[in-house]
Amino acid sequence: MSTAQQGSTGNVIAALCSLFIPGLGQLIQGRLLSAMFWFVFACVGFAITWLLTFSLLPFGWFVVSIFACLNAALYRR
Repeated sequence: MSTAQQGSTGNVIAALCSLFIPGLGQLIQGRLLSAMFWFVFACVGFAITWLLTFSLLPFGWFVVSIFACLNAALYRR
């Protein structure tokens, strides 16, 4: 029986996926609710920063993707 630990290859791949699309890493890990939460949270963050700055700079999306990346990297089964 193999178990994924922090720093395992699966968690590193999931973290990299979540860096580009928040929630994708959690989806790869099989955590559907967490994946949906991070993706919706990133969309809300993008919308809020767009409304405040009227710019297409995805600052809110970027900040949320960093936290989603850390969440995927530090996940233990």
